[in-house]
Amino acid sequence: MTDLSAFPITKKWPARHPERLQLYSLPTPNGVKVSIMLEETGLAYEPHKISFDTHDQMSPEFRSLNPSNKIPAILDPNGPDGRPLALFESGAILIYLADKTGQLMPSNAAGRYETIQWLMFQMGGIGPMFGQLGFFHKFAGKAYEDKRPRDRYVAESRRLLAVLDRHLEGRDWIMADTYTIADIATFPWVRNLIGFYGAGELVEFDQYTQVKRVLAAFVARPAVIAGLAIP
Repeated sequence: MTDLSAFPITKKWPARHPERLQLYSLPTPNGVKVSIMLEETGLAYEPHKISFDTHDQMSPEFRSLNPSNKIPAILDPNGPDGRPLALFESGAILIYLADKTGQLMPSNAAGRYETIQWLMFQMGGIGPMFGQLGFFHKFAGKAYEDKRPRDRYVAESRRLLAVLDRHLEGRDWIMADTYTIADIATFPWVRNLIGFYGAGELVEFDQYTQVKRVLAAFVARPAVIAGLAIP
């Protein structure tokens, strides 16, 4: 039987199925990237809810796995060379799981790097900018009288959506006809922007017809439906 006792996180969140990949997450845009990826690939995994309400992410057990105290994080008992691997940062986890399974990443070098390019576009642009817009539109920042910070992120979010919209013209997915980790990284954030953040009207989302089209196809996938509800 697989032994994960060397990892302190398993003291707070015991693994009932230690032979399975352990996922520590919440259904946030970053969190569901990994649950969707796991559902798409069919890898066996065990999810654990990291509750922000009780500051689980600040616990020493969680920080032993991710010193940056952010979700998601994973513990794979069957990592490289058959040894357990602990990993954090959603983009790194997506690349790891694509390599582990041989799925959702082009096999040719050029396609692989183009996919990673769009993954970085999400990680460095869409995620941070949409997140800041959410803060100033939905959360504590909405009380600020000075609307210049909010408007800065509105403008940048529109710019990023326009880039994505132009790229998707004539394409089924970000990588043309191939569904990849770039889509899994990007569209939970788009969904969150117009859904949970309620910023669709603010960014004039209806004008981005290609993004709307691909988002609809994304959220209709059975693995996406399942992954969005985990943990």
